[in-house]
Amino acid sequence: MTLIGTSMVRTDAVEKVSGQSVYGVDVEMPGMLHGCLLRSPVPAGTIKRLDTTTALEMQGVHAICTSADQPDTRAGWILCEQRLFATECVRYEGEPIAVVVADSREQARAAVDAIDLQIEEEPGLDLVTAMADDPATPLVHPEWETYQPAAGPETDHPRHRNVAAQMSSEPDGVDAIFEQAELVVEDELISNRQYQAYIEPKSAVAVFAGGRYTIHTAVQFPFNVRDRVAQFLGVRPSSVRVVGHTIGGGFGGKLDAALEPIAAFMAERTGRPVRIANNRTEDLLTCPSRENAVIKIRTALDNNGKMVARELFCDMDNGAYSAESIWLASLPLHIAKGVYQVGPTRVISRLHYTNTAPTGAFRGVGGTYLYAAVERHMDSIADSLGIDRRQYRLDNLLGDGDTLLNGQVLNDASTLEKAFKRLDKILPWDKTNGSKGPYQGIGLGGCIWLTNPMPGQATVKVNEDGTITVITSANDNGSGAVAMGITQIVAEEFGVGPGEVQITSPDTDVTGFDAGSQGSRTTHIVGRAALDASLKAKEQLFKVAAGMLEASPADMDIVDGEIGVVGVPGSRISLAEVAAAATWTIGPIVAAASYTTPAIDFNPACASGLLFPTMPTLTYHAHIAVVEIDPITGQIEVQRYAVVQDVGRVINPTGVRGQIQGAVAQGIGHTLYESLQIKDCRYLERTLENYRLPLTVDIPTVEFIALEIPDSEGPYGAKGVAEPPISLVSAVLANAVSDATGVPVTKIPITPEDVLEAIGG
Repeated sequence: MTLIGTSMVRTDAVEKVSGQSVYGVDVEMPGMLHGCLLRSPVPAGTIKRLDTTTALEMQGVHAICTSADQPDTRAGWILCEQRLFATECVRYEGEPIAVVVADSREQARAAVDAIDLQIEEEPGLDLVTAMADDPATPLVHPEWETYQPAAGPETDHPRHRNVAAQMSSEPDGVDAIFEQAELVVEDELISNRQYQAYIEPKSAVAVFAGGRYTIHTAVQFPFNVRDRVAQFLGVRPSSVRVVGHTIGGGFGGKLDAALEPIAAFMAERTGRPVRIANNRTEDLLTCPSRENAVIKIRTALDNNGKMVARELFCDMDNGAYSAESIWLASLPLHIAKGVYQVGPTRVISRLHYTNTAPTGAFRGVGGTYLYAAVERHMDSIADSLGIDRRQYRLDNLLGDGDTLLNGQVLNDASTLEKAFKRLDKILPWDKTNGSKGPYQGIGLGGCIWLTNPMPGQATVKVNEDGTITVITSANDNGSGAVAMGITQIVAEEFGVGPGEVQITSPDTDVTGFDAGSQGSRTTHIVGRAALDASLKAKEQLFKVAAGMLEASPADMDIVDGEIGVVGVPGSRISLAEVAAAATWTIGPIVAAASYTTPAIDFNPACASGLLFPTMPTLTYHAHIAVVEIDPITGQIEVQRYAVVQDVGRVINPTGVRGQIQGAVAQGIGHTLYESLQIKDCRYLERTLENYRLPLTVDIPTVEFIALEIPDSEGPYGAKGVAEPPISLVSAVLANAVSDATGVPVTKIPITPEDVLEAIGG
């Protein structure tokens, strides 16, 4: 077969476009009740009165629960700090205070409105105030010292007061180098929050029976949700079953539990199935968005213009609770150098508690604004030296044998130079930069990115009719990594068409552990596990077929769904025949495999607090963009955008191209349009009517070249694809707009008002 590298049609396409796919919100149960949450209307305050008497007497209401009813537990991905309901005080607008369960959602909503809630509002803490780290500043969590790491010492980390996590690297000699520097260049970048804006808001349906909770939901990481529900309810993980359904988009926003613990709690209280579903405003106000951040960066240069030392300080808004953000606080240490040789680098990364909705994972976690800061800074340095921006980058690129801040040795960093040179074939720098119009600008940049190494598992079963079933917890969040990537890998190994491969939905009772649809890991990690399981299953098939054909298993192969002896015409028998024979002789053909990326050597003394110490399965990237600004309106038009991306090996060209185009579109949104603006710890944007998403007319067709440099561990050499292309968009667009206006960009998003101010309009 030659399925690898071909653009097959998605196996889930017909179901999705015909309305047959069952999304989380589509799940129905006999006798199902509906829940609505009473959420905090203020960012910070003390609960003075919470009276549910009137609400309980309303038509259709079955139960109301508050903190008085909840288990005495705290939950968290890394740090156990959150209760099921706000207790005594509220920490962000939208925090759950109570839940009403009724016969209909409308009845539940009406009862929520009837609850007598009185909160004594207090001043909220925002990022700017938190960054000052004033001992007199009120604590978001007065009891912070009592919080325990979720997984014991391995997830413990430096934290104090309103600093939820601090990671730092303090190499010797940095201060002396800055004192002796010929030139020091400094920059600052402020980046705002971005909402994942997936099509389907969050929902959950829970059932309690036989002492166990079964939860139907559309999430990216079912096992994570299982564990979080168990924490909140104070039960063993084996008491919780999570069944995954088709996801209406996630982009990182559906990795952790949200409504599931409350739905499960109420299913037990009422003895009936319970559904809770966010409306769009609830989802926008409470979703773990991309964090806002402030990045300060400075670089010391010698008299030859060489970068000899760097400092980067990154302050990130954690919101009221931590979730996975603590992991992500490690990223500034990995990205501070960018893709350049900059000498010893001091990095301090701080994650601050604030009285705002918790932040979390969003495609390209942290990379969007960190690379924007680093690449904007590279332009500043080149401009200060009077050197061509592209040439300065090429002169200082990392190469093979260079190391990252953590001591990790780069064996394939020469790919960076290849990427920049291939980029020049799409948009030649000298020609494009030299022929710009008066309001045009050009920007470029490079980055490295990781493929999430967390473990995955797959079980492959060859059915008696010759079809293949793959049992895995990997869930396709819309990317096609399961519907195309894993399907093609397995179909290739068995010599069958993609339509002959069925992949089950996640079910934590049935499927093995998988770390979820995140971090560009599904094709690379789960695809490798599925490949290994397929190879094991083939060994079993060959043994059975060898007996049927009176040959050696070593001489067998599979071609077009038939097993035979290599070089012996007419000896072939179908997969179905062999699988059926096996079922009644040795048993069914079933094989399982797990895979996680091998550990990478690094220097543990390089930094303190690193929970994500290395950058595994690195990929290398270069982007370029041309923009034009309207001097009358300040509008920014992205005229051309080109990407060169190291993908390892392309499994499905259409799928890869779709990921590149989609990531750039989201990056354009982040850079030019989208922003959850915060005033007095509240979001100004409340719905998609005033949260500006990019439109089709805002997005150019992305020009793309795939660098195929196979990874020795990935299935057929594949590496992660989906996350990296968003990481450079803000960087190159900020550089292009700065070039067009002549004024450095210092904040994201870049608004028309910013442009007009820059050009004096």
